[in-house]
Amino acid sequence: MVKQNYDVIIIGAGPVGGYLAWKLSQNGIDVLMIEEHAEVGRPFQCAGMVNPSAMKRIGAYDTVLTRIWGARMYSPSGTEIKIGNPERTRTWSVCRKLFDERVVQLAIGSGADLLLSSKPISAEVTELGVEIEIDVDGDIQQFLSRMVCGADGAHSWVRRTFKMGRPKELMIGFQIEVTGYPGEEGRLDLFTGDDIAPGFFSWAIPSGETTRIGNWTLPERMNDKSCEDLLESFMKSPMWKNRFSNCKEIGRFCGPVPSGLILKPVINRVAVFGDAAGLCKPTTGGGIGKGFDQVDLMLPKLVSTIISNQFNAKTTQELNATLSSLRRKQNKSRALRNVFLSESTDEELDELFSVWAQPEVIELINQVGDIDNPIPLGIKMLKDIPEFRRLATKGASALIWG
Repeated sequence: MVKQNYDVIIIGAGPVGGYLAWKLSQNGIDVLMIEEHAEVGRPFQCAGMVNPSAMKRIGAYDTVLTRIWGARMYSPSGTEIKIGNPERTRTWSVCRKLFDERVVQLAIGSGADLLLSSKPISAEVTELGVEIEIDVDGDIQQFLSRMVCGADGAHSWVRRTFKMGRPKELMIGFQIEVTGYPGEEGRLDLFTGDDIAPGFFSWAIPSGETTRIGNWTLPERMNDKSCEDLLESFMKSPMWKNRFSNCKEIGRFCGPVPSGLILKPVINRVAVFGDAAGLCKPTTGGGIGKGFDQVDLMLPKLVSTIISNQFNAKTTQELNATLSSLRRKQNKSRALRNVFLSESTDEELDELFSVWAQPEVIELINQVGDIDNPIPLGIKMLKDIPEFRRLATKGASALIWG
């Protein structure tokens, strides 16, 4: 039975909203999750990868479709680099519906409530809490909570309603799911080139019996083309068309990728998490792991503030301060991406790949590389390999010494 009063109401019952609800409920906080769709995990708009750190926290290994331990990476002219070691898992390709359900089930099992087919209509912060009006499957109901949290994605209703600003970058991605792709077991494929994914990359990610083929880029880099146009051109290009000749499309997805933590993710009695806060990784677009990190960093202070119900300028500042390290890492990751990818021409990328292809560099990537934290590898390459310093842009010095 859903009540009308809660300690916290969370808008969005995706993986980050579910994880937040789980952690708060474990600490005695009374939580209600609001999900606009009729079921958890639908629709999903990502590549479906979960890094080892995030997976370990949830333990949802039964949702895994493919264990990914390596990659095949291609320069604009087709130079191939193979990295990875079968003994070390780099990431997990999962069924997002099942994964999201597992996270939300953990929250419900710890005492959180859930409303499906529900969406917020209005909200107002008062001295007593947050008064929020919710459309519950066509029935408008009034709720009161000490705090409202938005884990409601890139176009967050919470962030917009409370005028909390915008993420630094809003990238766009498009993806199809296919059968018949000739991938290599345990490896994902990454393709670069200004004509297929300007400033970023396209991918082929194994997902059990199917493969997810997609791309992402910045809207201003697309030259009046859509991501769908770019993907079609990629799959029909003379260099790669044979790779896709036997593919049969069975699904397609499109969505924004917000990257760049907003200035103040917490204001009086309101906070945003995950994609809503702009926490996607600039290097891969992944958001689940970073959303979990945000929850864990904020949790101790968040719980004490909710229990005491002392929401003031001091506690708000302290809550925002818990994310300083996360903000610095995201900014460095963006600098790393710009150095090695976004600010490079196709010719420069080909030259970079010729260096990456050297056996000693591949060995360094296999030893130091971490899909969840690429900064140590990027810095070590810039410091230890002279060719990278010569090829990298002016952002290299900011990455190394910043």
